[in-house]
Amino acid sequence: MIYDLQRASMWKRISAFLFDGILLGIVAVLMALGLSLMVGYDTYSDTVDEAYVRYGEEYGVEFDVSLAEYESMSEAEFEKLQSAYDALSQDGEAVYAYNMLIRLTVMIVSIAILLAFIVMEFVIPLLFGNGQTLGKKIFGICLMGMNGVRISAAQLFIRTVLGKFAVETMAPVLIIMMIYFGSIGIVGPIVLLGLFIVEMVVLFTSRHRAFIHDLPAATVAVDMASQMIFESREALIAYKEKVHAEKTAKQPY
Repeated sequence: MIYDLQRASMWKRISAFLFDGILLGIVAVLMALGLSLMVGYDTYSDTVDEAYVRYGEEYGVEFDVSLAEYESMSEAEFEKLQSAYDALSQDGEAVYAYNMLIRLTVMIVSIAILLAFIVMEFVIPLLFGNGQTLGKKIFGICLMGMNGVRISAAQLFIRTVLGKFAVETMAPVLIIMMIYFGSIGIVGPIVLLGLFIVEMVVLFTSRHRAFIHDLPAATVAVDMASQMIFESREALIAYKEKVHAEKTAKQPY
């Protein structure tokens, strides 16, 4: 094994990322289903759906229309649709249920993804050791500090919660939800593109080929089979001093 940096190959990292991503998605969906049952999400959803059906039948309109259909409406059809929306907006129960749907969607998605990251990217790597997720273990990758020392629980937590969850996942997810609910304009796609560009710049310009989530935790993904990882900085220094002393002893006077 070598104490110099033995960075994991990109194809191994991508393979582990895809494998872990699929598992993370499954866990997040299961968490979201459980949370939605706990907070009564379907009750609010049914109230909104019933309101749309009721006012659609009352005014003889379809709320779910495409942009082309909307633009081709006659003045009379447009007025009927607008009247239906006005009546719907005056329905206190429907408006309250719709607002609750938005709030609960953001809450459920955020908490479900956070719990999935805690389980798959923090708890399991603590159990396996060396920051290994299931994907990293399968593909022979592990994590260590950029200083060559074994990754600590604090570093792993920062990497998971601050880096992977907050910056790389929830920021794009929240922007996408804002776009879906129509509460953000062209700024949303621009920010998403900016985050992607920053990720690529960090990946291909950083000395250790790190992702954004590696920076706050000062970690790097390395090849498990060839990388020598030290328990502490003192152990690393002692090893380097030993190697240097052995090389010096072999040199001729």
